[in-house]
Amino acid sequence: MNGLAKRFTAGEFARFKDLLLERRRLLLGDLRTLEESAARNVPEVLENTSQMADFSAAREASDFSLGRRESETTEIQEIDDALERIDEGSFGFCEECAGRIAGDRLEAIPYARLCLTCKSAEEA
Repeated sequence: MNGLAKRFTAGEFARFKDLLLERRRLLLGDLRTLEESAARNVPEVLENTSQMADFSAAREASDFSLGRRESETTEIQEIDDALERIDEGSFGFCEECAGRIAGDRLEAIPYARLCLTCKSAEEA
């Protein structure tokens, strides 16, 4: 960690932790709803489908739901990792350059691992 980079205050850590926990709670609720919907709807549609177009539409909806569930599961894992970084005291520091991640970036993506400069370089 860069010795010049200022650590977050206890209040800032608490605020980011609250943001992360709230986002995690919302994602878990959405994930539960998606899983219940998939369990309830897909088998019924597949059992009663006699036309290929209906089957294709059901399959597309199922694939979309699966993609959303995978995305939300990944985001939940990112949130859990960020909560661990808060507990360790490494939250808010770029994993690439060790500089402090801007507060605005953490407001938008509280589980961000990279500062904007390093994220941009990674995506280039």
